[in-house]
Amino acid sequence: MASYNRVILLGNLVRDIELRYTSSRMAVCQNAIAVNDRRKNASGEWIDETSFVDVTFFGRTAEIVSEFLSKGSPIFVEGRLKQDTWEKDGQKRSKLYVIVDRMQLLGGRSDGKGGEARPRATASAGNTRFVDSANEGPGAMHAGNNSDMHVSEVGEDVYVNEDMPF
Repeated sequence: MASYNRVILLGNLVRDIELRYTSSRMAVCQNAIAVNDRRKNASGEWIDETSFVDVTFFGRTAEIVSEFLSKGSPIFVEGRLKQDTWEKDGQKRSKLYVIVDRMQLLGGRSDGKGGEARPRATASAGNTRFVDSANEGPGAMHAGNNSDMHVSEVGEDVYVNEDMPF
């Protein structure tokens, strides 16, 4: 039987990032992304629904997230669903979350002096600051470097929020 496990989310971080390291010195951080959905109910009124999706970042991706993002920051992530199951007090429990394979930083960052926001990332296909950690995560082999991870350079074309071409 064939299966396909991909998740794409665009939303805002729910909490500030807490970067931790595993015993093998791999960076990891867990957070949640708030994803908003707006629809009309039966009486024609607009209803806003927010879903909170737990996400986990590994390796260089986790380090970049902790360096550049904080609570409320917009982020675009792609990953795969993972379900953990355990037993507590005789009851079976489970949790479904996204392991982020790739992410893109969105929006701008203030320069700390009240000035205009500086772009954090580009959005054009050839010049995107795009972190791909598909070869990282639990069980991945690491020799202390990230040579298997792709990080393309930031280019000249810069799009911020509403200027995104999609």
